[in-house]
Amino acid sequence: MKVRVLGCSGAIAKDCRTTSFLIDGDVLVDAGTGVGDLTLQEMRGIRHVFLTHSHLDHIAALPLMLDAIASGLRQPIEVHALAGTIAALKAHVFNDVIWPDFTRIPSPDAPFVRFTELEVGDILQLGDKHIEVLPAVHTVPAVGYAVSSRRGCWVFTGDTERNPAFWRRLNELEVAALVIETAFSNRERELAARSLHLSPQALAHELDHIDQNKRYPIFIMHTKPAETDLIMSEIQGFDRAQPVGPNVAHDIRWLRAGQEFEL
Repeated sequence: MKVRVLGCSGAIAKDCRTTSFLIDGDVLVDAGTGVGDLTLQEMRGIRHVFLTHSHLDHIAALPLMLDAIASGLRQPIEVHALAGTIAALKAHVFNDVIWPDFTRIPSPDAPFVRFTELEVGDILQLGDKHIEVLPAVHTVPAVGYAVSSRRGCWVFTGDTERNPAFWRRLNELEVAALVIETAFSNRERELAARSLHLSPQALAHELDHIDQNKRYPIFIMHTKPAETDLIMSEIQGFDRAQPVGPNVAHDIRWLRAGQEFEL
């Protein structure tokens, strides 16, 4: 299984693309501006889109991608999401005002896109991949995902704040890599808490939930471009200033667009 990072920034700027991951060429997890780096041929290979939530930085490229490849579609693109996320997309994006309602075009019986509801705890099998829906805690209905292969799970938290249920499930999985958000620096930790995002201080407390017998790389993403350097320095300071967990040294890395995971 190959996971390609299309975008992992918390906002746009030069060389900063928002959240999107391409898995094995046919599954898209979130559809932020990173999707724009795909060729038309690569977009045409996508059969399923899994959304974590409805915020613009995670869905901005979805209507544009569908428009780009619609004429060549022979079957609908399946967009999997929580009921609340689907309702938001129908009301505010695919509403024939902001964008055409591709669930009815070219016809309701043969549309360009089909929405499929999912719930936390669902496990979907797509070929040799298993995709499990994980809990997230955010300002709108939100989830994370664990995508399994023979060598373990690639896990993405989605946008989330303190999330005990997520860690309970994570400690039951064979994790090969964890991708976790840290949107704000510690100086903005109150804003992070209000917007239900993580700061390095909150991240440290969250990582304490990892079973001490588990070791895997942890990739930081969703940093705001103006705060990235500060967030990185604060997380790098864990070992010097605030040890994370009892005698635990986590393998913390930085996620960048263009990176690939082979699982």
